[in-house]
Amino acid sequence: MATAKKDDAFAFAAFDPSKFSESFRDFTEKSAKQSKEAFAKLKAVAEDASKTVESTVQTAQAGTVEIGLKAIDALRTNAESSLTHMEALLGVKSIAELVELQTAFLRKQAEVTVEQAKLLQEATKKVADDVAKPAKAAAEKAIAAFKA
Repeated sequence: MATAKKDDAFAFAAFDPSKFSESFRDFTEKSAKQSKEAFAKLKAVAEDASKTVESTVQTAQAGTVEIGLKAIDALRTNAESSLTHMEALLGVKSIAELVELQTAFLRKQAEVTVEQAKLLQEATKKVADDVAKPAKAAAEKAIAAFKA
Protein backbone atom coordinates (compact mmCIF):
# COMPACT_ATOMS: atom_id res chain seq x y z
CA MET A 1 0.00 0.00 0.00
CA ALA A 2 1.31 3.43 -0.91
CA THR A 3 1.27 6.18 1.63
CA ALA A 4 1.45 9.89 0.91
CA LYS A 5 3.97 12.02 2.64
CA LYS A 6 2.52 14.52 5.09
CA ASP A 7 4.95 17.33 3.98
CA ASP A 8 3.46 17.31 0.44
CA ALA A 9 -0.10 17.86 1.65
CA PHE A 10 0.51 21.61 2.05
CA ALA A 11 2.74 22.12 -0.96
CA PHE A 12 1.41 23.73 -4.15
CA ALA A 13 2.12 21.63 -7.16
CA ALA A 14 3.90 23.63 -9.85
CA PHE A 15 3.46 27.01 -8.13
CA ASP A 16 5.90 29.51 -9.53
CA PRO A 17 5.84 32.84 -7.62
CA SER A 18 7.61 34.72 -10.42
CA LYS A 19 4.81 33.91 -12.89
CA PHE A 20 2.21 34.96 -10.35
CA SER A 21 3.87 38.33 -9.80
CA GLU A 22 4.13 38.93 -13.57
CA SER A 23 0.44 38.13 -14.04
CA PHE A 24 -0.50 40.29 -11.10
CA ARG A 25 1.66 43.17 -12.39
CA ASP A 26 0.06 42.90 -15.85
CA PHE A 27 -3.41 42.84 -14.30
CA THR A 28 -2.75 45.88 -12.10
CA GLU A 29 -1.15 47.84 -14.97
CA LYS A 30 -4.12 47.08 -17.22
CA SER A 31 -6.56 48.04 -14.44
CA ALA A 32 -4.68 51.27 -13.75
CA LYS A 33 -4.69 52.15 -17.46
CA GLN A 34 -8.43 51.49 -17.73
CA SER A 35 -9.08 53.53 -14.59
CA LYS A 36 -7.07 56.46 -15.97
CA GLU A 37 -8.96 56.31 -19.26
CA ALA A 38 -12.32 56.16 -17.48
CA PHE A 39 -11.33 59.07 -15.24
CA ALA A 40 -10.21 61.11 -18.25
CA LYS A 41 -13.55 60.48 -19.96
CA LEU A 42 -15.47 61.29 -16.80
CA LYS A 43 -13.46 64.47 -16.29
CA ALA A 44 -14.09 65.58 -19.88
CA VAL A 45 -17.80 64.88 -19.53
CA ALA A 46 -17.93 66.77 -16.23
CA GLU A 47 -16.16 69.77 -17.77
CA ASP A 48 -18.54 69.72 -20.72
CA ALA A 49 -21.50 69.46 -18.35
CA SER A 50 -20.20 72.41 -16.36
CA LYS A 51 -19.84 74.51 -19.51
CA THR A 52 -23.30 73.42 -20.63
CA VAL A 53 -24.87 74.38 -17.31
CA GLU A 54 -23.16 77.77 -17.40
CA SER A 55 -24.32 78.36 -20.96
CA THR A 56 -27.83 77.18 -20.10
CA VAL A 57 -28.05 79.52 -17.12
CA GLN A 58 -26.90 82.46 -19.24
CA THR A 59 -29.40 81.58 -21.96
CA ALA A 60 -32.19 81.21 -19.42
CA GLN A 61 -31.28 84.54 -17.83
CA ALA A 62 -31.29 86.31 -21.19
CA GLY A 63 -34.58 84.64 -22.09
CA THR A 64 -36.12 85.63 -18.78
CA VAL A 65 -35.12 89.23 -19.40
CA GLU A 66 -36.65 89.07 -22.89
CA ILE A 67 -39.91 87.64 -21.56
CA GLY A 68 -39.94 90.20 -18.74
CA LEU A 69 -39.49 93.07 -21.19
CA LYS A 70 -42.33 91.74 -23.34
CA ALA A 71 -44.57 91.50 -20.27
CA ILE A 72 -43.67 95.05 -19.22
CA ASP A 73 -44.41 96.27 -22.74
CA ALA A 74 -47.79 94.52 -22.64
CA LEU A 75 -48.58 96.08 -19.25
CA ARG A 76 -47.53 99.52 -20.51
CA THR A 77 -49.70 99.15 -23.60
CA ASN A 78 -52.68 98.02 -21.52
CA ALA A 79 -52.23 100.84 -19.00
CA GLU A 80 -51.99 103.49 -21.73
CA SER A 81 -55.02 102.05 -23.48
CA SER A 82 -57.02 102.04 -20.24
CA LEU A 83 -56.05 105.64 -19.42
CA THR A 84 -56.96 106.77 -22.93
CA HIS A 85 -60.29 104.97 -22.58
CA MET A 86 -60.97 106.63 -19.22
CA GLU A 87 -60.27 110.06 -20.74
CA ALA A 88 -62.69 109.27 -23.55
CA LEU A 89 -65.32 108.17 -21.02
CA LEU A 90 -65.08 111.56 -19.30
CA GLY A 91 -66.36 113.22 -22.50
CA VAL A 92 -69.37 110.95 -22.92
CA LYS A 93 -72.65 112.81 -23.55
CA SER A 94 -75.10 109.89 -23.61
CA ILE A 95 -75.60 106.31 -22.49
CA ALA A 96 -75.47 105.14 -26.10
CA GLU A 97 -72.08 106.78 -26.56
CA LEU A 98 -70.88 105.17 -23.30
CA VAL A 99 -72.00 101.72 -24.46
CA GLU A 100 -70.41 102.25 -27.87
CA LEU A 101 -67.08 103.39 -26.37
CA GLN A 102 -67.06 100.58 -23.82
CA THR A 103 -67.89 97.92 -26.43
CA ALA A 104 -65.19 99.18 -28.80
CA PHE A 105 -62.67 99.31 -25.95
CA LEU A 106 -63.43 95.77 -24.78
CA ARG A 107 -63.29 94.41 -28.34
CA LYS A 108 -59.95 96.10 -28.99
CA GLN A 109 -58.61 95.05 -25.58
CA ALA A 110 -59.55 91.41 -26.26
CA GLU A 111 -57.72 91.51 -29.62
CA VAL A 112 -54.66 93.11 -28.04
CA THR A 113 -54.66 90.58 -25.18
CA VAL A 114 -54.79 87.66 -27.63
CA GLU A 115 -51.90 89.14 -29.62
CA GLN A 116 -49.88 89.76 -26.44
CA ALA A 117 -50.50 86.20 -25.28
CA LYS A 118 -49.28 84.87 -28.65
CA LEU A 119 -46.12 86.98 -28.45
CA LEU A 120 -45.40 85.84 -24.89
CA GLN A 121 -46.08 82.22 -25.81
CA GLU A 122 -43.72 82.41 -28.80
CA ALA A 123 -41.01 84.08 -26.69
CA THR A 124 -41.42 81.49 -23.94
CA LYS A 125 -41.23 78.62 -26.43
CA LYS A 126 -38.12 80.10 -28.02
CA VAL A 127 -36.45 80.51 -24.63
CA ALA A 128 -37.38 76.96 -23.62
CA ASP A 129 -35.95 75.60 -26.88
CA ASP A 130 -32.78 77.67 -26.50
CA VAL A 131 -32.33 76.52 -22.91
CA ALA A 132 -32.91 72.84 -23.73
CA LYS A 133 -30.74 72.73 -26.86
CA PRO A 134 -27.27 72.78 -25.17
CA ALA A 135 -28.34 70.31 -22.48
CA LYS A 136 -29.69 67.90 -25.08
CA ALA A 137 -26.53 68.16 -27.17
CA ALA A 138 -24.31 67.64 -24.12
CA ALA A 139 -26.31 64.62 -22.99
CA GLU A 140 -26.06 63.05 -26.44
CA LYS A 141 -22.31 63.73 -26.51
CA ALA A 142 -21.83 62.24 -23.04
CA ILE A 143 -23.78 59.11 -23.94
CA ALA A 144 -21.78 58.72 -27.14
CA ALA A 145 -18.50 59.12 -25.23
CA PHE A 146 -19.37 56.40 -22.75
CA LYS A 147 -20.56 54.02 -25.49
CA ALA A 148 -17.27 54.39 -27.32
